[in-house]
Amino acid sequence: MKIFAKVKAGAKENKAEQLSENQFVLSVKAPAREGRANEAVIELLSEYFAIAKSCVTIIKGNKSKNKIITIEKEVK
Repeated sequence: MKIFAKVKAGAKENKAEQLSENQFVLSVKAPAREGRANEAVIELLSEYFAIAKSCVTIIKGNKSKNKIITIEKEVK
C-alpha cells in the first residue's frame, strides 16, 4: 500500500491522523534533524498499522514535509 503523508516535526505528541484511505497527517515529537523525524515517522506508522518497522519504507521525501511511504503487510 502506498500512502501520502504530511509530517509535522517537533510536535507536542506523536499522532497519526488519517484524512482519507491513503492520506495522513503525522505529528512527531522528534526534530527534523539528522533523520530523527523520519525514524519517528517509521516507528509511528509501524505502531499504527501493527506491523514491523521493516515493513515501512519512505520512498520519496526524505528531506521534505510531504512524503510518499510504502506499507507492506506481513504475510503470516
